[in-house]
Amino acid sequence: MPSAHNAVNDAGASGRPRDLRKIVAASLIGTTIEWYDYFLYGSAAALVFGRVFFPESDPLTGTLLSFLTYAIGFAARPIGAVVFGHFGDRLGRKKLLVISLLMMGLSTALIGCVPGYDTIGVAAPLLLTTLRLIQGFALGGEWGGAVLLVSEHGDANRRGFWASWPQGGAPAGNLVAVGVLSLMTTVLSDDAFNSWGWRVPFLLSAVLVMIGLWIRLSVDESPLFKEALAKAERRKAEQRTEQLPFVAVVRNHWRDILVAMGARMAENISYYVITAFVLTYCVDHLKIEKQTSLNAVLIGSAVQFCLIPLFGALSDRVGRKPVYLVGAVGVGLWSWAFFSLLDTKSFPALVLAVTVGLIFHSAMYAPQAAFFSELFATRMRYTGASIGAQLSSVAAGAPAPLIATALLSSYGNSTPISVYVGLAAVITVIAVVASRETRGRDLAAIEPDDSAARSAPDQQPAASA
Repeated sequence: MPSAHNAVNDAGASGRPRDLRKIVAASLIGTTIEWYDYFLYGSAAALVFGRVFFPESDPLTGTLLSFLTYAIGFAARPIGAVVFGHFGDRLGRKKLLVISLLMMGLSTALIGCVPGYDTIGVAAPLLLTTLRLIQGFALGGEWGGAVLLVSEHGDANRRGFWASWPQGGAPAGNLVAVGVLSLMTTVLSDDAFNSWGWRVPFLLSAVLVMIGLWIRLSVDESPLFKEALAKAERRKAEQRTEQLPFVAVVRNHWRDILVAMGARMAENISYYVITAFVLTYCVDHLKIEKQTSLNAVLIGSAVQFCLIPLFGALSDRVGRKPVYLVGAVGVGLWSWAFFSLLDTKSFPALVLAVTVGLIFHSAMYAPQAAFFSELFATRMRYTGASIGAQLSSVAAGAPAPLIATALLSSYGNSTPISVYVGLAAVITVIAVVASRETRGRDLAAIEPDDSAARSAPDQQPAASA
């Protein structure tokens, strides 16, 4: 009779080509919908929220206030990471992913129903901010569960490739969000778009969530998590005290949390500068048409979606660290060329600036799912991966468009913004260099008291199942 450990590995390998692809599809579609909801807010904040919810301010100040409500959503993400991580490590990944999808979809659809400042006054931005907090809370629990559902089903040899697919939900969601907004700006006048047209993409979220929910309910928990849950039940039967996931992960994996936070600095900051702040910079500062700016982001996001699985597969061959470092160094250097290209006001230059920036971002984002999954033990993996990812979002992604807009307002040029992105890249390089290579780690063998495994140098890929 095979051991539980081998059964887990066999399950992961034998389920691939059909079962694993079904799980990958469920995770990808779910993350695409959730990121659609989240990025839709960022794009709308750059294009219209300043006029609708802060009409008494000048355009740049109104946008700054819009990005402030955008940033507030990030504050709820670590809370969502702790709450969803706790129950996800106790009850399972699937249940919590269904809840996060419903919360995100409902809050996004309701944003499309919030009256403007001219109708209900200060209550309008307050309602907007409340719904943004719910979005952040839901997304804080979404990412960890989605990537773990895939990582724990697959085998070590191709984990980087398979786990990168849920990461593709970010550019796919941004692609759909910007695409719908771009369509609305094309078919509607500016007055119609600012009055009611911007609401349509938010209301569309309700339909998308129903599709995602139907798909997510069709997948099952990973054999790896089921085995870890069975072990926990045996410990409980033996009346052995089990630590709360949050306490356990902080006690046993605090270094890994710091690595994850540092690794996300350049990835997070660069992404929101390239995809959200770029709209403000082009439309308000350079006076480029909305449609032109949106189309540049659309093309860049489409290229990124295609590249993410390729970078994920590359990380399976050469390791997570080399691929990640190429992205971090690249985005830090590219930030200088990025704004120079935007300043030409040429559409091909805009496309080049955004696309190359997102290529470097992909090199960080693609291996991130497998990298973070391979840092934590199974019974605290959801909590650890989520906390490491979401705490950095508060310091990095949340204020990125806000800081970039404030720097532009204060200095009138892009140089300080390039310095800002470059410093983030330095932090990420230090964090990744200080981490250990995780490629090929056996997820079932990672235990909080396994000091040999935790301190081991770079490990070789496990043998094919």
